[in-house]
Amino acid sequence: MREHVEIGQGRQALRHYELADVAIVPTRRTRSSKDVDTTWHIDAYHFDVPLIAHPTDALVDIPFAAEFQRLGGLAPLNVEGLWGRHANAEEELAALADVANTDPQAAMRKLRELHAAPLNVELISERIAKMRDSGMTVAVRVTPQQARELAPVVVKAGAEILFIQGTVISAEHVATDGQPLNLKEFIGTLDVPVICGGVYDYTTALHLMRTGAAGVIVGGGENLQAASMGIGVGMATAIADVAAARRDYLDETAGRYVHVICDSEEVFTSADVVKAIACGADAVVLGRPLAIAEEAAAKGAFWTHASAHPRFPRFEVEGHMAAMFGDERIDDGAVTLETLLHGPSTAADGTQNFVGALKRAMGKCGYTDVKQFQKVALAVR
Repeated sequence: MREHVEIGQGRQALRHYELADVAIVPTRRTRSSKDVDTTWHIDAYHFDVPLIAHPTDALVDIPFAAEFQRLGGLAPLNVEGLWGRHANAEEELAALADVANTDPQAAMRKLRELHAAPLNVELISERIAKMRDSGMTVAVRVTPQQARELAPVVVKAGAEILFIQGTVISAEHVATDGQPLNLKEFIGTLDVPVICGGVYDYTTALHLMRTGAAGVIVGGGENLQAASMGIGVGMATAIADVAAARRDYLDETAGRYVHVICDSEEVFTSADVVKAIACGADAVVLGRPLAIAEEAAAKGAFWTHASAHPRFPRFEVEGHMAAMFGDERIDDGAVTLETLLHGPSTAADGTQNFVGALKRAMGKCGYTDVKQFQKVALAVR
């Protein structure tokens, strides 16, 4: 039974729980972490770990995507970012990162100036061709606003998985100033698996699943928009609600499984990844925790795909790793992606060896694969 709270006469609200509010309860046999399987697949594409890099220029360039996939995960390229607008994106990115380390507000202005340049379809195709030639699974991210124009371009260029991602998305965007994007009609025209988001509730998630999406993203903007627009949910509750929609859609279609992917600013440590999967996620997006990686494109600076909005940005450009770990960690230097994902860890705060933490948690609770671990007992603290 859902818990409703009366916030005033005639007005009620649902109580939501954040990932920090829940904890995992070991109640079964234990296993060795060596016997745990963390593999994950989307459509015909298989990955060793259920982790996705947030599609931001701050993290993902072609070398980062290749290394992240070598380590078992998936890293979509944001083709509406600098890589799709500037031939010298590496130089522009380096200059932006330098500004971010000294003046975040100036970095915001510079980011928006860089995004004011028009999208270059030929450049986008060239970037995707380089990803394809490297042998990796090519995943790209576009916004719902640009999906109609860019999706055919990126698929023709070789994109194998398409992310249609905004901070908030629905199955049909209603507009009076142009043709709305009906995802059910649109996805049916594409020959690649499509992952859509973000959503925050059961009903919207179910509608998106009925469009034919292979995956639904939970979150991606709940904390970004809380301060500016009052939009915010508890991610533990949101994941559980969308997982319930997945279960009901599975019954409705007699077996079509849609993956639930958590993308939230609440995910910062390995414990957050573990709890997101325990609440029902099939895979988890990592953003800021990867910014300190040696391979990160912006070398420590971080922003999201919502930071460059020309009139209403919803995330600041953060400077070097001080924004993540505090000034005392700056001198430690960057670490490799391999250390962040697979260890060995030199920190006991959950900021390294994300996969190792997931394996150990699953083993401590007696589960052998990610899907079964979604049934683990939870407690509210």
